Amino acid sequence: MKTDKWFYELFLSQPGMMAELVPGIEPEWEFVYSAPVVKEKEFRLDGVFMPVSEDPLVPIIFAEAQMQADEQFYGRYFAQLFVYLYQYRVSRDWRGLMILQSREQRLGNDLPYRDLLAQRVTRLYLSDLRTGEASSPNLALLQLLVADKNKTLELSKGLLRSAPTDNEFQRRLSLIETILANKFPDLTKEIIMQMLDLKQMDITKSLFYQEIIQEGLEEGRQRGLEEGRQEGIQEGLEEGRQEGEANLIVRLLTRRLGELSNEQIGQIRELAVPQLEELGEALLDFTTMADLEQFLANLY
Repeated sequence: MKTDKWFYELFLSQPGMMAELVPGIEPEWEFVYSAPVVKEKEFRLDGVFMPVSEDPLVPIIFAEAQMQADEQFYGRYFAQLFVYLYQYRVSRDWRGLMILQSREQRLGNDLPYRDLLAQRVTRLYLSDLRTGEASSPNLALLQLLVADKNKTLELSKGLLRSAPTDNEFQRRLSLIETILANKFPDLTKEIIMQMLDLKQMDITKSLFYQEIIQEGLEEGRQRGLEEGRQEGIQEGLEEGRQEGEANLIVRLLTRRLGELSNEQIGQIRELAVPQLEELGEALLDFTTMADLEQFLANLY
């Protein structure tokens, strides 16, 4: 499978991953990606992450993904790196990141580069991720590349359920779909969605859903306390829950079908909690705005 570009897309889309893999990198540092040619030897660097900051102590990161044996790998990597530093007159710190298949991979003699490898370069072996437990969502995403089919699906479902926001859920889903399609090319998108249980997944268990509902509950609690009556508290809690669920449904429908009309939004906000829960399950099968119109027509 072709994984090089996926690695670098993953690094850019998951803030903080580079800081987890390369010692001395701060999570808030930002980078832009390129793949420049070093003219003298026509070396093409696999991935250069250039800091956005002008602080010279924030390093350039030279990343290289190597999945096959290559007896000249270490020599080529450092040759192109130092030619780049010379040719582009670099005046800032640098670090290296090697993404490798396994410790048994034949990459040539690393003795001439021992100090550089020990002090400036991180070697990430994907085989080490196969048996260990990922300590973060970023490492779990990398683990998808080497896990067997059952483990891949287990990790994927966990990543989706733990997404803290709607945007992060969609970002992870896009990355997971890409890697599954590459690992298992015989699977269609529909089969992948089914394997991930997206039609059955209880969205009420996701973190971003819980946050929205909790906000609504808290608003209702405050409203009830201000009225000073137990009846007001209960009523406020119910209103808060209904409001929170309605907000989530509107967001999910907008992402799936496009912008909703004011009339449609108004109809959704008038639905009771059981109807909203029913709509939340049904929208996973919606493909056009007509599906939503038909659902609402059946309710009214």
